[in-house]
Amino acid sequence: MESISLISIISIAFLGSFGHCVGMCGGIVVAYTSKKIGIKWSKSQQTLAHLLYSFGRITTYMVLGALFGFVGGVVSFDNMTSGILLVFTGVMMILIGISLSGKFTFMSKIEHTISNTTIYKTFFHALVGSDRFSSFYLLGMLNGLLPCGFVYVFAITAASTGNPLWGAIVMLVFGLSTLPALFSLGIFVGVFKQIALRNVFIRIASLLVILFGCYIIYNGYLYIADPSRSILSCHI
Repeated sequence: MESISLISIISIAFLGSFGHCVGMCGGIVVAYTSKKIGIKWSKSQQTLAHLLYSFGRITTYMVLGALFGFVGGVVSFDNMTSGILLVFTGVMMILIGISLSGKFTFMSKIEHTISNTTIYKTFFHALVGSDRFSSFYLLGMLNGLLPCGFVYVFAITAASTGNPLWGAIVMLVFGLSTLPALFSLGIFVGVFKQIALRNVFIRIASLLVILFGCYIIYNGYLYIADPSRSILSCHI
């Protein structure tokens, strides 16, 4: 995996988490913070609760990354197939980046599907009502299944690696990069809900997603244009 890709993943996920992720998942963080964390809890107990929630999310992301990496490996038989997959990945990232900027709303319509299902609501309310520390971890895993534009971006990136291990690593880096924003929101509820601040981060993140998409399309072009190019030399 090239260093420029790791830097891109960290930059997009970190900046985007203060805008998009706080907006999409902030309600869940506020909900479990208000209902599950007691006023008399110590700072260490609160910190543990929020970390367990975040690690639950990251666990789900890594499992998804491994699955997408495996699928990507199955279809990446040769340079042509790999190039087509990378070009598709780049185009999808550009569309998602444009959607993040608010130009059109196809992504937001997809993001609300699973959260409105009966089975999700049943598990969510059961975990929010539980007083066990393990419920924070399980709640995070459940939240990790919610459709999300940024998850789509890096799940596709994971598939482009063509490897379950690298796919899991992509999603691990993504999850860790989103941890500061959602962890801070849990500790300081409401700090990052300022609309102006969120909009700045969203716009920066959307631009980075679009640029990263262009970079991936270029990698795909290199696969297609040079049949002798080593597959490993162009991994994301």
